[in-house]
Amino acid sequence: MTASTLDHVSNDQGADQAPVTKRVLLLKPRGFCAGVVRAIDIVQIALEAFGAPIYVRKEIVHNSYVVNDLATKGAIFVNELDEVPEGARVIYSAHGVSPAVREAAKARGLKVVDATCPLVTKVHVEAIKFAKQGYSLVLVGHRDHEEVEGTQGEAPDVTQVVSTLEEVEALVVPDPDKVAYLTQTTLSLDEARYMIEALKVKFPNIVGPHAQDICYATENRQVAVKNVAHGADLVLVVGSRNSSNSNRLVEVSKNLDTNSYLIDSADAIQPEWLNGVKTVAVTAGASAPEVLVKDVVEYLQAQGFGDVDEVEVMPENVRFGLPPEIVQAIASAPKPAVVQ
Repeated sequence: MTASTLDHVSNDQGADQAPVTKRVLLLKPRGFCAGVVRAIDIVQIALEAFGAPIYVRKEIVHNSYVVNDLATKGAIFVNELDEVPEGARVIYSAHGVSPAVREAAKARGLKVVDATCPLVTKVHVEAIKFAKQGYSLVLVGHRDHEEVEGTQGEAPDVTQVVSTLEEVEALVVPDPDKVAYLTQTTLSLDEARYMIEALKVKFPNIVGPHAQDICYATENRQVAVKNVAHGADLVLVVGSRNSSNSNRLVEVSKNLDTNSYLIDSADAIQPEWLNGVKTVAVTAGASAPEVLVKDVVEYLQAQGFGDVDEVEVMPENVRFGLPPEIVQAIASAPKPAVVQ
């Protein structure tokens, strides 16, 4: 399953019909990021190469449609590794895992395929580096999110998670001159900036990563919303409730005083949301498939939003390679017979 460009949809008007005044602004980039495409491909290739069942720790990505689709193909999603039979094959989700989880997998003799997003792995590597250099670590993020749990697990004894400015103010560390910060990859840009600024006030000598931890896809989708929200009466974000980056898109829109809702699918749209609305902007979180966006646009067209304009704010062409075990599985797959 990979993201595809929505087919152009138009509403042909007869000569005697009134011109359409209601429209949809379809934001681009939207939907699947490179890390999500990679993670989903890993599960699908593993199912094809090794056969079902394939176990996946946690949701491979935070989208119910994707998870349900993979489950119908033979993926079994579990919360913890003790639910996986010893010696079975298990895939880690795109959000990453802590060293404790890796040790548990080794103890159970599990065959591991790691679908952690490379940009999350980058943050893990930074956490290990700062901890080895003797820094106290401050991780800006949502402490109940799987990504944060995995990153914190790299250096649990020296890492504190902060989610609010109040928590920043309350921080206590052994040496205020030896502090480093990292961030969850799916925060809102504004939220991260405020938190980092507060950390720099509290710890003037604090250090951070060479490049920001917030991923390119999270940033691009937020920038697209910021560029378009002022020209829309309503912003609809396709994504699941547990998707951090999708929730941030709703927040970005609301912070610009444009009404916004997070929807799993077109079925979640309440007709009253469209009362008095002339322009709807539609986007999708980084784990939401394009088929759901298409359904939303078709629903809106049926409600009279006949003009659909795709608004590309910036190009996005990132691709990530597959892990070695999946590349090897592809290489060793039987080749189709050549018909003479």
